Amino acid sequence: MRIGLIAIDGCFGSAIASIIDIVRVADGARGDVDPRIDPIELAILGPKRRVTTTASMTLSVDHPLSESGEFDVVVVPALGTLTAAATNDALQSRDARSVIASLGRLDEATTRIAAACTGVFAVAETGRMHHRRATTSWFLGPEFLKRYPTVALDLDTMVVVDGNLVTAGAAFAHIDLALSLVRSIRPDLAQHVAKLLIIDERPSQAAFVAYEHLRHEDPIVVEFERFVRARLDEPFNVAFVAQSLGTSRRTLERRVRAALNLTPLGFVQRLRIERARHLSATTDLTSAEIALRVGYANAETLRSLLRRERRRS
Repeated sequence: MRIGLIAIDGCFGSAIASIIDIVRVADGARGDVDPRIDPIELAILGPKRRVTTTASMTLSVDHPLSESGEFDVVVVPALGTLTAAATNDALQSRDARSVIASLGRLDEATTRIAAACTGVFAVAETGRMHHRRATTSWFLGPEFLKRYPTVALDLDTMVVVDGNLVTAGAAFAHIDLALSLVRSIRPDLAQHVAKLLIIDERPSQAAFVAYEHLRHEDPIVVEFERFVRARLDEPFNVAFVAQSLGTSRRTLERRVRAALNLTPLGFVQRLRIERARHLSATTDLTSAEIALRVGYANAETLRSLLRRERRRS
């Protein structure tokens, strides 16, 4: 496999380094797993001969962007931004526009595109994600949905594969992205690399999502979250909650879906699971006591939801 890793000035140094290290470890260890595994080549692609990352790491570019089509996979790492405004500005830079243009010229039949964090925005700019599943940094989800409303965004899953598009979550999900690429070569090779580098499996972003970080996106969603967080031990009725907030059920469902890509009930279930996990880790309460505190009559209902969440992620 030939992997082309795109780098532009200001991209996340940790993202670049983690992908390089994992791919090179995989190439070095493939003989230990199966000598028949073909070599894995990684090269840096970029709009100029040298680029500097956020960590002041300077990289020599091996190939210009015009040669991206010669690789089996082209990887787009994070742009080095942490806010919606900064990401939107970065997408307008000359280097980013060059990357977007080169991605748009790739032949989907011969080259896969992989991206993580804000790099997913650059891929979405090409229009290739229209009506396809993807993920990105959870805290930029609302901006992503606003900018690319036709993308089926999944903010829970760490790595989403949809055909020849592979996307991953926030900055350190580059590790998961790199392992996913190795796994596409041989699952046992990816497992071996994970053991060598002591990489724990993190299939979901859900454990890291601080939903309150997203509350400012919509005042109705702000009030909805405050209302249900204060009543997680009570039965949930979306019509009653909407009436209590002075809005209609339809409006509440629409606004929660737009802000969080979840139904109101789905969001409440996530909050209950979040609270249950916190109580389990920080108290000596029994499973039955925790279930009652998060609105379930018995512990088996809660355990069933937790199992379903693990399978879904």
